[in-house]
Amino acid sequence: MSATSQEPEIDFVTFVMSLAASALLHMGEHEEGAPAELRDTPVDLAMAKQTIDIIGMLREKTRGNLTADEDRLVETALYDLRLKYLHRSKQS
Repeated sequence: MSATSQEPEIDFVTFVMSLAASALLHMGEHEEGAPAELRDTPVDLAMAKQTIDIIGMLREKTRGNLTADEDRLVETALYDLRLKYLHRSKQS
């Protein structure tokens, strides 16, 4: 089945961004104007941590095999997510 022009191509960057978005949702983060069902999603710090750890595992398993842009994306995502997780866990 081929992707339509409206669906993003599934590649490493898209996969990592999807995991990062999932971690943010588990931490209660959502975009302005998000649907009510997203805004009402309960915070689940354990799932957020697990998702962040998965990105960390991917970083280790792909070390040396990523482009410079992919490597930067993973490092930045991990840094930002870990910082948000630390901040959110201190609030709880």
